[in-house]
Amino acid sequence: MKSLEIIGFKRANLDNQELNQIRQEGNVPCVVYGPAIKEQIHFYSPAILFRDLVYTPEVHMVDLNIEGEKMKAVLKDAQFHPVSEVLLHADFLAFSPDRPIKFEIPVVIKGTSPGIIKGGKLEIKTRKIAVKGLAGNLPDYVEVDINNLDLGKSFRVGDLKVEGFEILTSPNVSIVTIGIPRALRGKKAE
Repeated sequence: MKSLEIIGFKRANLDNQELNQIRQEGNVPCVVYGPAIKEQIHFYSPAILFRDLVYTPEVHMVDLNIEGEKMKAVLKDAQFHPVSEVLLHADFLAFSPDRPIKFEIPVVIKGTSPGIIKGGKLEIKTRKIAVKGLAGNLPDYVEVDINNLDLGKSFRVGDLKVEGFEILTSPNVSIVTIGIPRALRGKKAE
């Protein structure tokens, strides 16, 4: 997992007026919580620092530095404005390197399916899977190879081969399917 640094400044007031002021100044209100710290910390950080963290499909470990207090964390949740899509708030989960964490990591589709070559349609059913493991063992993404998927076939979570962490998503969940278009269904019946 890649690591990024986020520098933050503590905030005392949690009212809407202060939150709006923080956002107007180009900052993002944040909170960090988790078993690695005694109590949650409310802080803000410059919005520019989130570009490589939020606007990417990859998962990143975060080195939080809140007024000199350093900790390892992962971005657990981010809220965006419904129209402008500006980042409004970020939640971080602080963790200990020796304790497992639960997290969702993205799925990346690789390869060329024979089913697609025959006219099938790639249907992505799941974009992230839930995992549990030590942060150092969690990958940026899980790769799904579709080189052997023919028409009407699926790749399920149970088909993944991973080491160093546990997959929490049900093994029966379909990640990707090669759909059969109507035009090809009619030809099969003939």
